[in-house]
Amino acid sequence: MSSLLPAIAAELALFAAVGFLLFALDDLLVDLLYFTRRLWRHLTVYRRYPRAFASRLDAPATPGWMAVFIPAWDEGAVIGDMLRTTLERYGTSADYLLFVGHYPNDPKTTAAITALRDSRIVPVLLPHAGPTTKADCLNHLHAALLDEEAARGRLAKAIILHDAEDVVHPLELPLFDALVLRGGAVQLPVVPLIDAASRWIGGHYCDEFAEAHGKELVVREAVGAAVPLAGVGCALNREALGRIAAYQDGRPFDADSQTEDYELGLKLGQMGLRTLFVRIPATAGSPAMVASRGHFPGSFSAAVRQKARWIGGIAFSGWDRLGWRGGLGERWMRLRDRRGPLAALLLLTGYAAFFLFAQLWIAARLGAPVTWPHEPLLETLLVINAVLLTWRVAMRALFTGMTYGLAEGLRAVPRLVVGNTIAIFAAWRALKLHLTPGPKAWDKTDHVFPREYRA
Repeated sequence: MSSLLPAIAAELALFAAVGFLLFALDDLLVDLLYFTRRLWRHLTVYRRYPRAFASRLDAPATPGWMAVFIPAWDEGAVIGDMLRTTLERYGTSADYLLFVGHYPNDPKTTAAITALRDSRIVPVLLPHAGPTTKADCLNHLHAALLDEEAARGRLAKAIILHDAEDVVHPLELPLFDALVLRGGAVQLPVVPLIDAASRWIGGHYCDEFAEAHGKELVVREAVGAAVPLAGVGCALNREALGRIAAYQDGRPFDADSQTEDYELGLKLGQMGLRTLFVRIPATAGSPAMVASRGHFPGSFSAAVRQKARWIGGIAFSGWDRLGWRGGLGERWMRLRDRRGPLAALLLLTGYAAFFLFAQLWIAARLGAPVTWPHEPLLETLLVINAVLLTWRVAMRALFTGMTYGLAEGLRAVPRLVVGNTIAIFAAWRALKLHLTPGPKAWDKTDHVFPREYRA
């Protein structure tokens, strides 16, 4: 037994180390492409053209009205504040309507919506009880849009997607108006709000989105891969959405999907339409970007449920539904998207190996006869991985710090462990749900609308 446990620990560590090395090299390539692109743009583009700001964009040559889709199930606590704040921030000068989907068996949400008597709000009561899927709700909003377009005698220019807890930016509407006809869709960064009551669970979303929407989507666009939509803070070209609807019996959102937003962005790419990922400061002299903000789950169970839906929809169902189409850049990014379950397995294996080695070290310190295995390959891999891990932690802290400041950048370092733990449990839940037969309902989490943003 004294030699068996060290051997098991060494094999687990070797498996994890090889996997971590491959993932780390994959991430390092993304980092190198990002910084190379940033340097190139600094030396070329920004020397020839002035930097753009959302407040200074030219008026669009083609005017039009905007439709905002807001699906809601069990959102009675937040939907009223969200709608009031959105109306106040969008203002009265723009031409838009808020289409808000709700269910007949959700009286609190219905009451909160109908209490706001504003002609810019279009409540859409679904014909069946909820919850179904978010995509199903969006399809009914699309049907209501068709009725509105018929009544107006003209199509909308764009469809904007938001969730019931989102804090919209006052400049996002003119920004979408100016850019949406340049491609199939426009995606703004998503910036989770800091929750003082959940610095570690809720805070890990801040770290992940700071890096994903500060770096990874930029690289994704640069290598020619389709940019997935986040489901919030994005505007869809009306013509492009109509083309997708025509391919899917009039339903642009796949009601069987748990990640309809992610899939929609990839479908636009397959049609040869670009999704513009736009990181643009609101005003000159301010680093703050035009972005969609909101609180993310603050409890461990809620975070696991949400992450499980993402992993299930992207890694498991996405493999079957979307396949491996596209060029080299597209296939590389799809591989990165779908590595979540394997990453969780590697993390679990790595933590298990660490735990076993810790137990063996304690036993040896207490005088137990422990035979330590001598594995030159494992020792070399551990050294290399330690260097790459240091770089990875530095990148996470850097991007979080650039978005939220030094204090949150430092907190991002220990929050990596929190995120890893959530990922392990989420991958297991996603696998169980994926193997469970039958349609998947809207597995949403409770939301909170921030007091400081209420209208």
